[in-house]
Amino acid sequence: MLDYNKIKEAAQSHEKAMIAFLRDIVKDPGESCDEKAHIDTIAAEMKKLNFDEVTIDPQGNVIGYMGDGDKIIAYDAHIDTVGIGNLANWDFDPYKGYENETEIGGRGVSDQCGGIVSAVYGARIMKDLDLIPEGCKIMVVGTVQEEDCDGLCWQYIIREDKIHPEFVVSTEPTDGGIYRGHRGRMEIRVDVQGISCHGSAPERGDNAIYKMADILQDVRSLNENDDADDKEIKGLVKMLNPKYNKGYEEARFLGKGTITASEIFYTSPSRCAVADSCSVSLDRRMTFGETWESCLDEIRELPNVKKYGDDVKVSMYHYDRPSYTGCVYEIECYFPTWAIPEDHPVTQSLIAAHTSLYGDKRIGAEAVTKEREARPLTDKWTFSTNGVTIMGRNNIPCIGFGPGAEAQAHAPNEITWKKDLVTCAAVYAALPYNYFNK
Repeated sequence: MLDYNKIKEAAQSHEKAMIAFLRDIVKDPGESCDEKAHIDTIAAEMKKLNFDEVTIDPQGNVIGYMGDGDKIIAYDAHIDTVGIGNLANWDFDPYKGYENETEIGGRGVSDQCGGIVSAVYGARIMKDLDLIPEGCKIMVVGTVQEEDCDGLCWQYIIREDKIHPEFVVSTEPTDGGIYRGHRGRMEIRVDVQGISCHGSAPERGDNAIYKMADILQDVRSLNENDDADDKEIKGLVKMLNPKYNKGYEEARFLGKGTITASEIFYTSPSRCAVADSCSVSLDRRMTFGETWESCLDEIRELPNVKKYGDDVKVSMYHYDRPSYTGCVYEIECYFPTWAIPEDHPVTQSLIAAHTSLYGDKRIGAEAVTKEREARPLTDKWTFSTNGVTIMGRNNIPCIGFGPGAEAQAHAPNEITWKKDLVTCAAVYAALPYNYFNK
């Protein structure tokens, strides 16, 4: 039997060290995340804590191991952050941050550097208390490029590093909850061709912007229509209906898909001419039961896309930016929906670890306890995570539990709570034993 009090005491004893570690990661003189500096800081901390192995792979992900078994239990935290936006919106220096009795402020403390801190110290606790199951090793990974292309890092880890864990815990912020999935997303491009002419006689040309305007009205209908039989364009809400989706129950859990135009481009010989091309980017959020093929076909079947025929091209964006090491690993801008079942052994093991340590309600600092307790312990993310590749592309079980709040992500005056760091480290330490002794 686990001594849960010992685990809690061990996590609490590391609080000051975890806070110092997080402050070291957040310090960054650049305008956005310096991934290499973060990776080097994390690798140094892992070595200081006597991880059995610490490596940095060719893409730039830092990987630390405790134990030497064949089965791997992984804890994932992306260590890149977005920029700070308008500095005038911050009440403190986002890179120097601030600290009071209960909070730590700074860019990345919730999204998502607090997660790597709790995971690193959770692994240390496992080793100290002999909690690593026989035949297993604990993998803590700080991943790169997530903010640009979520999941790219894990596609590299799985396919190129040849690492295939038993399951993965995403340490993205969960507001004290256990998250078992989220909607997927993809980036779609629609290109429309036209014919330019002098703007004084527009009837001589074929205005690509007008054609795109028709198409965008159809796109808008996808987002706003219901799924009634009399609708030519049935809304995305149809995926919550068993008539259209066998996986409607998980779709209802995750929420309906959405679509919106996010960018628009055009070409024209001048401001005195008819536009001869127009392109838009579409941000498509997908629920359970939708795939990239179904989403592309859905656009191709819109009435005005069919009306303009070969003048319209519907495609998916690709990502090919290099990591800080110079590694280029191309991937489609498709981030699949995923949800691990509530009765899955991983889900139940994490719930058991949390319940044994802290009870069956979300906990947190005093300032957020009331709001958290009103929400179910098991829930879902609104945003996207590396789970899109871990489970969405590769069917490796993935579950979420991490310090901080989703609402703090990408926001000015980003904070996290010291109590969350301690809570997560303890739950991480208890999870492997619960999983292998269920």
